[in-house]
Amino acid sequence: MSAGPAPEYRIDADYREEHVLEGGTKVTLRSIRPDDGEPLREGFSRLSPTSRYRRFLSGMTELSDDMVRYLTDVDGVNHVAIVATTDSLDLKTEIGLGVARVIRLEGDPTVAEAAVTVSDDAQHKGIGRLLVRTVAEAAYERGVRTIRAEVLATNAPIRRLLDEAGAVVRSDDGTTLVFDVPLEWHRRALNEGASDDDDHPLLRLFRAVARALAQLGGP
Repeated sequence: MSAGPAPEYRIDADYREEHVLEGGTKVTLRSIRPDDGEPLREGFSRLSPTSRYRRFLSGMTELSDDMVRYLTDVDGVNHVAIVATTDSLDLKTEIGLGVARVIRLEGDPTVAEAAVTVSDDAQHKGIGRLLVRTVAEAAYERGVRTIRAEVLATNAPIRRLLDEAGAVVRSDDGTTLVFDVPLEWHRRALNEGASDDDDHPLLRLFRAVARALAQLGGP
């Protein structure tokens, strides 16, 4: 019996969108490619130690070849990654500004872990917001309905955001808190034409989680 045609996604391997940030900076969002390995290494080298902890929870100083392949050679279905770039001053090369990804959990196709990293010199400009919004949409159209994350259990601000975002706490051992956030919140905000994405609980929660991850394991 035929398996039928493969599903078509708006945010696919050919996805590319141009945005202009406040201040006039032009940013391109696109799907990551296997040849992004060297730019990814270069971007990693520009991260501060704190930003590396936020993303990888370790003191690594460089990415291994295996990790680079894992992060760039994605299948576009169970592992989706979107990069944000801008043109160099001479317009000859791209400069990586950030990357967001969702990785579906084995055994439950409706749940995925998410990560967002923006280079230190490109933070607080709206790039993280664009990446989160896009990768969340990519996850939703692939059937993901829940984002799972882990933070310190004593983080009171995040606990408040969990309530706002309709999160469900899965486990709390007194040290770390594992929780699920339904993507339906994000979808509903888009459908209702939300005018300010920065105020959306899911996006604020993603940013807060990124900050809190630096505390897990400690520098």
